[in-house]
Amino acid sequence: MLAEVQRRWFTVDDYYRMAEVGILDSDERVELIEGEIVPMSPIGDRHAGVVNRITDLFTYLFRGKAVVTVHNPVRLNKFNEPQPDLTLSKWRADFYSSHHPIPEDVLLAVEVADTTLRKDLKLKLPIYARLGIKELCVVNLKKDEILLFRDPKGEEYKTQLNICRGQSFTVLAFPETTITAEQILG
Repeated sequence: MLAEVQRRWFTVDDYYRMAEVGILDSDERVELIEGEIVPMSPIGDRHAGVVNRITDLFTYLFRGKAVVTVHNPVRLNKFNEPQPDLTLSKWRADFYSSHHPIPEDVLLAVEVADTTLRKDLKLKLPIYARLGIKELCVVNLKKDEILLFRDPKGEEYKTQLNICRGQSFTVLAFPETTITAEQILG
């Protein structure tokens, strides 16, 4: 016979208070997902290289049009503050120094997946869709492809594009700018 386990969900405010009082170390790699503090996977060399490549590309393409952030929180709601690998957010002169981006600010969230593909697609994607992230890009390093998700409805995206080498795409917010798979994947 299994006993019922009571869970306690943490809010974003609880999460920050834990860091302030030292329960969570400031350099601890965790994020708040559905009220639970979830450890983040270590970042491998290729993962880091792809994040660096996207950062360089997006900074060049969207300078003055959007804010590019790397491994920074996005406050989705009271119980969710993930840290996508990269976020392209609406331009703000203060670069979000007064508060983290919220769903209305996010133009594109990017998750780079080598060991985290299942977590990104099964855990995070439904949350991003449900809470209004308009476009999600998952870079699948194992298959060397880019998965673009658009048109959130409920806990899924109505549109999914699989971008392989030799193909290109645009970010919904900037349809005039074409990006190739090679620019992302190397």
